[in-house]
Amino acid sequence: MQDELERAYESLVVWCRERGYAGYDPFDGLNSRVFQSAPLLKDSRLARLAWTQVFKRSPINLRRLARVPAGRNAKGTALFALAALARFRGTRSTEDEREARSLLGDLLAARLENWGGVAWGYNFDWQGRAFFAPQGTPAIVPTAFAARALVEAARTLGDDAYLRTARSVCDFILKDLARIVETDDEICFSYTPHDRTRVFNASLLAGEVLASVGALTGELHLTEWARRAARYVVRHQRADGSWAYGADSYQAWADNFHTAFVLFSLSRIIESEEASGVEFAEALRRGYEFWRDRFFLADGWPKYFPENSYPADAHAAGASIVTMLELQKLDTSALERAARTARWATRTLQDERGFFYYQRRRFYSVQIPYMRWSQAWMLYALARLLEERGKG
Repeated sequence: MQDELERAYESLVVWCRERGYAGYDPFDGLNSRVFQSAPLLKDSRLARLAWTQVFKRSPINLRRLARVPAGRNAKGTALFALAALARFRGTRSTEDEREARSLLGDLLAARLENWGGVAWGYNFDWQGRAFFAPQGTPAIVPTAFAARALVEAARTLGDDAYLRTARSVCDFILKDLARIVETDDEICFSYTPHDRTRVFNASLLAGEVLASVGALTGELHLTEWARRAARYVVRHQRADGSWAYGADSYQAWADNFHTAFVLFSLSRIIESEEASGVEFAEALRRGYEFWRDRFFLADGWPKYFPENSYPADAHAAGASIVTMLELQKLDTSALERAARTARWATRTLQDERGFFYYQRRRFYSVQIPYMRWSQAWMLYALARLLEERGKG
């Protein structure tokens, strides 16, 4: 008989498969055909920023009215592939291997190749406070998650073709990303080839790719680049163990899932070589203890900010579960903590039809079923949790 978390996984994966893993995203408002047909709007930075925020913050899904099509997102596809690989490791079934290879094939088909190496971008124009990235601009976040899926595929399926593509991602990182800070012993990579932002989790994701690939190929210079990226982020750790989102004054906040990204990537860099373990273990421990103690309630609720529980967010829940499982060596209670957060998420945010709501806010829930933001993260989290429980 299936338990609560197995049922949650099965109902969610059916829901996602029925839709071909395509859907809406919190940041896809600029894909609106209405917006794109108005030159005065689409060419205005302020209009793009305001339009994006309206769609992201609205409790009502405005996308059909604004003619925003459902789409496939490369980062979402990578997360779904990671979920399928975790499920296959747990079941060793032909069906789960076929699902993983199919999603990996979709991921490879979405790659961008007119750069120094392989990369991925978002399926929408994105306007942030610091810069504008048109649809298809290569960005380190979707690229790094794609590389993580390919590295895990090479390990799980024993297929070196996936590793060769992941190795090409290293070329993109080293040839195309700007180096906002570069000294003899540290480096900060940009978010895209065109911006100058210093975002800690994004730069460290680049380091994770270099470390993970270098560990498999034996290329020591890749792990050295990764160590320099880790050193830059570790040196910006605050006295209490936390990290801000980025180095600029307007990026001073700390939130749950970006902290989780830093911890996960730092852990993978430490795993790649003994020297990184010696140098960064204490920073990882301090960061984990801050995150564990300040970002969760007793029932597993993943707080969005240290000082504020709301909004309760499916993305934060999924990233939390995955990171707790990654850091079990630091905390013998991490598996139970991950299960507690998973049970909280399924009881609080999962619809009876299988999908997860975007957010629970103080007085209402936003029930929009975002594919990348909510479904992909929760499927990845539940698959990893079931895999880890199966090892017991």
